[in-house]
Amino acid sequence: MADASAEVAAVFRHESGKAVATLVRMLGDIDSAQEAVQDAFVRALEVWPRDGVPPSPAAWIVTTAKHRAIDVVRRERTREDRYRGRAVMEGEDGTQADPAQAIADALDEPVRDDQLRLMFTCCHPALGMEARVALTLRLIGGLETRDIARAFLVPESTMAQRITRAKRKIAAARIPYRVPSREELPERMGAVLAVLYLVFNEGYSGTTDATRPDLAREAIRLTREVRALLPDHPETTGLLALMLLTESRRPARFNASGDVVLLADQNRSLWDRALIEQGQRLVLDCIEAGQPGPYQVQAAIAAVHGDARRFEDTDWPQILALYDQLFAFTPTAVVELNRAVALAEVRGPAAALALVDGLPLERYHLWHATRATFLERLGRLEEARAAFATAAELTENPAERTFLRGKAGA
Repeated sequence: MADASAEVAAVFRHESGKAVATLVRMLGDIDSAQEAVQDAFVRALEVWPRDGVPPSPAAWIVTTAKHRAIDVVRRERTREDRYRGRAVMEGEDGTQADPAQAIADALDEPVRDDQLRLMFTCCHPALGMEARVALTLRLIGGLETRDIARAFLVPESTMAQRITRAKRKIAAARIPYRVPSREELPERMGAVLAVLYLVFNEGYSGTTDATRPDLAREAIRLTREVRALLPDHPETTGLLALMLLTESRRPARFNASGDVVLLADQNRSLWDRALIEQGQRLVLDCIEAGQPGPYQVQAAIAAVHGDARRFEDTDWPQILALYDQLFAFTPTAVVELNRAVALAEVRGPAAALALVDGLPLERYHLWHATRATFLERLGRLEEARAAFATAAELTENPAERTFLRGKAGA
């Protein structure tokens, strides 16, 4: 029974976003789609422990959710109500003889990248930027509200209200469920890229799991799709380059025991050179475009790391200069925190610690971990121990927690 429950949880993490997007296409209502998918997973918790996990768990979930959606449509009181949602979301006119059968048939069609459609719906300019990102992470990435709240450094209740308001506004404003026209794309790209970046980071770094490579790969796939829609958008190219260069390090991020391995200690022969070469070619494309932006700068930083076959060979002055450029685009405390790591390599840990101590990030575990590293290098070991311990208490990632506790106790 425990194995079946774990399988349900795993399938939910991996497949719920795809199932919701598919059902939204036909039902025209986000809440109804989510409800149908949730009902399918509840049913799985009842059936799988008794009958065993099906050969294709994801297909079982989608099929069960489909039947649930058809039942919902059949219970609608009038044919007009049955069609209102679909007509609004897809911009269609006319009626069908049997709405439930139409939905059943359409759900059996090949997926026309429903996630991409839903992403652009969630990133409509009628919604605030934070609401766009949060809603898409919830629906596309399948992230829990608490994990999204952590990414935004806000309380879970605040994030839940933000997501609910965004869904209501989509329904009230009758925002269409479609990929926008080429003329509309530029104004929508900022929120879409922000969503893709956060989904990738959740898949690469994780909060509830050590890593979720499936989520990172999905973010890369969707970014390629977005780039195909707007190939001359350099920030999309920059984001794709950043993802590929970052993903190239995955094989070296953990040792055989599952422990975190820091960048300085990673076996770089394990890095995926094919991904590095792809990413670096995209960075060169960005440089040639001559329209720099924050994702392109971050990709350039990752490319410099990819050039160094050993940590000691890293061109830290170039990385520091790139962080100065990134801060000009994105003047945030988190960028300053990352810049401090390069500053420590160029000007020493004392200068970096002075910078970090002035940042308002006391609730961010990486702030404490970074401080601890600088304190350790300065020989202030008791302060470093306390900072590592605080970082361990603040992180939700089990692998990071184990690593930080180990540093505190070393």
